[in-house]
Amino acid sequence: MLIRLLRAHLGPYRWLVVILLVLQLASTIASLYLPSLNGRIIDEGVAVGQTGPILRLGAIMLAVSLVQITVTIGATYLASRTSASVGRDVRGSVFDRVAVFSAQEVGRFGAPTLISRSTNDVTQVQTVTFMGLTLMVGVPIMMVGGIIMALREDVGLSWLMAVAVPLLALVVGLIIRRMVPQFSLMQKSVDWVNRVLREQITGIRVVRAFVREDDERARFAAANTQYTGTALAVGKLMALVFPLVMLIFNASTIAVMWFGAHRIDSGNMEIGALTAFLAYLIFVLMSVMMATFMATMIPRAEVSAGRIVEVLDTDSTVVEATNPVQIPHGPVEIEFRDVEFAYPGAEVPVLQGVSFTARPGQTTAIIGSTGAGKTTLVNLIPRLYDVSSGAVLMGGVDVRDAELSDVWRRVGLVPQKPYLFTGSVADNLRYGDPEASEEDLWEALRIAQGTDFVQAMPERLDSAIAQGGGNVSGGQRQRLAIARALVRRPDVYLFDDSFSALDLMTDRRLRAALEPETGEATVIVVAQRVSTIIGADQIVVLEDGRVVGVGTHDDLLADCTTYQEIVQSQAVAEVA
Repeated sequence: MLIRLLRAHLGPYRWLVVILLVLQLASTIASLYLPSLNGRIIDEGVAVGQTGPILRLGAIMLAVSLVQITVTIGATYLASRTSASVGRDVRGSVFDRVAVFSAQEVGRFGAPTLISRSTNDVTQVQTVTFMGLTLMVGVPIMMVGGIIMALREDVGLSWLMAVAVPLLALVVGLIIRRMVPQFSLMQKSVDWVNRVLREQITGIRVVRAFVREDDERARFAAANTQYTGTALAVGKLMALVFPLVMLIFNASTIAVMWFGAHRIDSGNMEIGALTAFLAYLIFVLMSVMMATFMATMIPRAEVSAGRIVEVLDTDSTVVEATNPVQIPHGPVEIEFRDVEFAYPGAEVPVLQGVSFTARPGQTTAIIGSTGAGKTTLVNLIPRLYDVSSGAVLMGGVDVRDAELSDVWRRVGLVPQKPYLFTGSVADNLRYGDPEASEEDLWEALRIAQGTDFVQAMPERLDSAIAQGGGNVSGGQRQRLAIARALVRRPDVYLFDDSFSALDLMTDRRLRAALEPETGEATVIVVAQRVSTIIGADQIVVLEDGRVVGVGTHDDLLADCTTYQEIVQSQAVAEVA
């Protein structure tokens, strides 16, 4: 994937890349010859006042330096542009993949790790891409060319290079080998810190309400200490690299000077040759040092790349149909046909043998004790999950055989935990229909009983909404979520316990206003309060994931024990 992205982003600059590569190659080769020329001048000697050879060598060095400066600027520009573009595309790919995940995949990874993989991990890959593009040409040429030129100067000292370079590579390799598992642990520690911090920020009201600040500080301190300990372990290993590299570097230099001096004394080597050989040794070791710097970054980037690929290689359990079937236009009925569903790893299915039909123009209510599977049942309609067996049909078409966009267009979902996005009131309402007019928004607010509090806001429809709706109350958040669904005017309304935060009077007014608005649509309401669904055309009673009763309020009071217990527990039997 990385190679494909590099080709795509470097493609428009291919001629500039070729020119830079040629200039880089030429200037590097030229710089490799300079120590040899300098040594030759030293060996031949320069007469007093004869500055010609020195000026010529200086001019060549200046020209090579100017070319290398130009190449470096161009290479850095291309590397920066390309690595930033690669980072952007990888982040986009991760986001696109997560966007098609079902609730099952999102739950398996978790929001904190998906965020860190989209940010921290992509940054690691982007940084290594930049370093690689900057160093991948000059460093290998300098290393190989330096070795060749050193052998040309004096083969007798070549054994020093044959010892120094492999020794340096061995030391760096051993340290990097110990770094890899630490980098993997570090990325997991980042996930842990993100998860704890996200929970604490999101649940700050709960933390303060239960006076758990000290406990949360301790929990964050534990996550932070884990990350710090891992980072210190990695830092200690990285701190070993450069002292060891410099030790080998300086020891090699001393060895060359020592043995070179003996060869000069014996007449087997010239002073200029020793100077050139020493320069080439520095070239080679500097190249190894730069490669070492790159090598210390690769393991963490490799771990990050693996975590990114894990997301990109994960397929959603909710997939598009191969040959999609069109759902009939207009009002549609929802049929559950012997539906069974089990969460991954669960021993017992959440839903078993569920069968009923919700028809257009009618309100179907679902009620049951906590954990009966009501929300799971509703989530199967828009394919947030897929059934384990059986089928959910929309207009006679199995939702798994229809296009996902076709299914989603037909549904207006108000989830159990209504979520609002950062922006204005109008921005949130227009999630239902981007083309909705202000009149449409006010009409939806009127039905949802939200007109009064929105009009009381400083800027009315343009008033700001904080992330998650944190600056409005729970009841206001529910009413805005209901209005958002009404703006869409879908064929199927799914209200998942969407009236729980409303007082009885507001609840009654809202249901009365909803009835004419949703007259031709299929309405499915999940509720805890019997008073909310007492007038429903059909009530489905769930117990332990099974349907134990279907009928009107009066029918169920007569022959459904579970419903009778629910009614008695809420003391509303007399309402009938």
